[in-house]
Parts: sequence; C-alpha cells; structure tokens
Amino acid sequence: MLAALLALGGLGAATGGALALAARRLPPDADGLVRRIDAQLPQTQCAQCGYPGCRPYAEAIAAGEAPINRCPPGGERLVTTLAALLDRPALPVAGAAPAPAQVAVIDPERCIGCALCLPACPVDAIVGAHRYLHAVLPAVCTGCELCLSPCPVDCITLQPAAAPAGSPTADVLPARPSATGGG
Repeated sequence: MLAALLALGGLGAATGGALALAARRLPPDADGLVRRIDAQLPQTQCAQCGYPGCRPYAEAIAAGEAPINRCPPGGERLVTTLAALLDRPALPVAGAAPAPAQVAVIDPERCIGCALCLPACPVDAIVGAHRYLHAVLPAVCTGCELCLSPCPVDCITLQPAAAPAGSPTADVLPARPSATGGG
C-alpha cells in the first residue's frame, strides 16, 4: 500500500511539474485577451480602424499588429481603457481631429427604395423594405458612412447627430391607420 501511495504521489508531482513548465512556455490565453479587448470596443463594425469589424481589430491589437488608437467611434476614452488593460501608453486617436457625431439621413423625395443601404449598415440603423421609403433610426446610427456608397441616387447624407426637429429621420414614416379607421 505504501508503494501505491508513493507511486501516486510521484505521478502527481510529475504532472504538477509538467503543468508548471507548460504554463511558463506556452503563450498566455490570447482568446481571453481578445474577448476582453473586443468587449471594450464600441461594436459599430464601421471599419474606420482599417479592419472589417471590431473583433478582427481586437485580434490585431492582442497580437500586437495594430495600435490601440485606431477607433474613432471609441475616442479617447477607449484608448485610455485599452492602454490600462494592455499596460501600453495611451496615444491620441489616429486620424484627423475628432469630427462631431453624425447620423445618416435619407431624403424621402429621392429615395427609390432600392434597399442597397440596408445590408451596408453594420448596426441595422436603416429601416425599410424593397421599393418602399427607407429611414434611419438616429439613436442607432453611428455615422460610419458605410451606407453612402451603395446608394445609387445619393439620397443619404450625414448631418450632425442632434438634427433639428422636422428633419427627415425615422419620423418620416407615415403613422399606421388605426383599426377604427381614424388615421
């Protein structure tokens, strides 16, 4: 019985030593780091960072292939957060001076209902159906500009996020008539 206990103890010590050696030689949990970085990103999927979405940008940051300051929607607050998370120096946000927040606005007189803008919007801020007027939900729109180029009639423009009342936004959609026929 003593031999069995010594054998099990020796096996446990050898396994523990092998795990300790592996922990020193293997890279840290990169996927966990990617998840933590991705959780801080704004999830606008706007591609302004040069990557097709927030997750690929997070992967590039974790791999050391991209700087932490390429996300204009995240701004300086995101850079500061990522700098603390990754123990890197905070850098100014890349690109020109931060532009004021903007939202896309669809001109109802020019919209032909082609629906090409719908799949281009990474946050589903554009509502509408094929051959019907489309509108932008300003509270959801990130102003990423990805909807501008697919529009064949250039009916989408960017306006300051606090657009004046009465501007053509999601409130241009007509109200549904009530069941009593009272409009």
